[in-house]
Amino acid sequence: MNNKLRFLLLPALILCVAANAAYAEETEEKAYGWSAVLKKAGLELTSTEVKNSEEYADSPNAELSGDSETVTKGILDFSLIDRQEKFKWENNLFAEYGKTKLRPKEGQNITNETADKILLSTDFAHKTWKYWDAYVGPFVDLAYQTEFEKNDDAPRTKIARGMTGLKLFDGKYIESLYAAIVGEYDFTYKHDKTTKLAYEIGLKGAYQLREGVNFNLDTYFRDYVKYSSYNAKDFEYEYSLKGNMMVDVYGGFKMGPYVQYFRAQDRGSKKYGSSTILGIEASYGGEWGL
Repeated sequence: MNNKLRFLLLPALILCVAANAAYAEETEEKAYGWSAVLKKAGLELTSTEVKNSEEYADSPNAELSGDSETVTKGILDFSLIDRQEKFKWENNLFAEYGKTKLRPKEGQNITNETADKILLSTDFAHKTWKYWDAYVGPFVDLAYQTEFEKNDDAPRTKIARGMTGLKLFDGKYIESLYAAIVGEYDFTYKHDKTTKLAYEIGLKGAYQLREGVNFNLDTYFRDYVKYSSYNAKDFEYEYSLKGNMMVDVYGGFKMGPYVQYFRAQDRGSKKYGSSTILGIEASYGGEWGL
C-alpha cells in the first residue's frame, strides 16, 4: 500500500473507533462566552551523570562506561476560546523547545535541538449541524509558525499559513477532526520566498480508560501539491503523531508516558526522514471562564 495512503487511512480508522464510542454517551454543552484554557504547561527533564567513565571503558556495565547526558524540554499550549450557539472561535499559542546535551568521555560537549516550534493561530468554526454528540461545519484557520532559534546554519523558520475546510469538533471523544485545503507563504529563506498549496487531514481526540486515566491522540497529515518555485528543502509531505496516557495526580497536575513520531520528505531527498521520541511528561492544565 502507498505510504501516503496509509497516513490518510490512519485518522479515518481512529475516527471510526472513536465515533462508535461517542454514540453511546452525549457530552455536556460547555457554557457560552470566553474562557482561557491552559491545555498544557509541561516540563521534561532527564539527567545522567557518569564519573570516571574512562576507567570503565571496557566494563560490560553501561551505567559506568556511558557518557553523561542532559535532556530538557518545555511545552506550552494555551488558548482563548469564545463559544457561542452558532460558532466557536479559538486563539492559540503553542510553543515547545527541547535540547539534548551530551558530555562524552573525550572531546567537546555536543548540544542538539530536539524540538523548537512557535505556532500562533486563530480558528473560526461554524456550528452548522449536530452529528451525534459533536458539531460539524466549515472552518477557517490562520497561523504563523516560527522558531526560538535557527538550527545550525539553516535560517529560522518563518511560515504564514491559512486553511479552510470542514471540521467535526467538540465531541466527547473527538476534540477535532478536519479535512482542509492549505495555502502557505514560506519566507524562511530571504531570497527564495515560496507559496505552496496542500491538503491536510487531522485528528485530536481523547478517551477515558478509567477514572483519572486518559489516552490522548493528536495527529495530522499534510501533502503538498503545488509550489511557486523550486527549493530542495521544501517538504513534499509531513506526518505527525503524538499519543500519551496521562494520569491525574492532583488538581490539574498530570503525569504519564508519551510517544511522538514525525516523518517528512523534502523535494531534494530520495528518502524520508523521521524521528521517534519515547518519554515521560508532567504537565498542568485547566480552564477558567472570563
